[in-house]
Amino acid sequence: MRVTNRCRIVLDTNRYSVPSLHDSQLVTLHAFAGRLCLYHAHNLIATHPRSYERHRDFENPDHVKDLLDQRRRARDAKWILTFYALSPQAEYYHQQLTARSLQVRVHVNKIVDLTDIYGSEKVALALDDAIASQAFSSEYIENILQQRERHTPRPGPLHLTRRADLLEIELPFADLSPYDPS
Repeated sequence: MRVTNRCRIVLDTNRYSVPSLHDSQLVTLHAFAGRLCLYHAHNLIATHPRSYERHRDFENPDHVKDLLDQRRRARDAKWILTFYALSPQAEYYHQQLTARSLQVRVHVNKIVDLTDIYGSEKVALALDDAIASQAFSSEYIENILQQRERHTPRPGPLHLTRRADLLEIELPFADLSPYDPS
């Protein structure tokens, strides 16, 4: 019986997991009334309780652990490369996050996600400003970006709500003689 590329064998419409090391390989199945045993080259590689239900998936978490770790490492490597491509200062920023024992992967992922919202150029400028301020966290980067995006309303012309004759007030000139240096 051949293992699928998703690390499963199929028996009576049910799917049973096999260690990821053996994906797409031929294995020997011994089916008993209450148990399934899977062998590769006469070595036992997996056992499962047998189910007589239909269309069920039975997975041993240890069987796919290696695949999940590989996927996580590959995804993290992709995030790091995307982060380094933001700015020449990104590698230094990453080193500072690591030196501070922060959750580096979480911060890098958040910063890379900010590029979808604000764009790569703005995030790169925020990284440079954060380095200048010695602020190492994704929250600092997000705060810098939010502050730059905040639009303060321009002051408009002055409108007096009272009588128009107040505009024609004449005040006497102030006596500035006490300020003369004599």
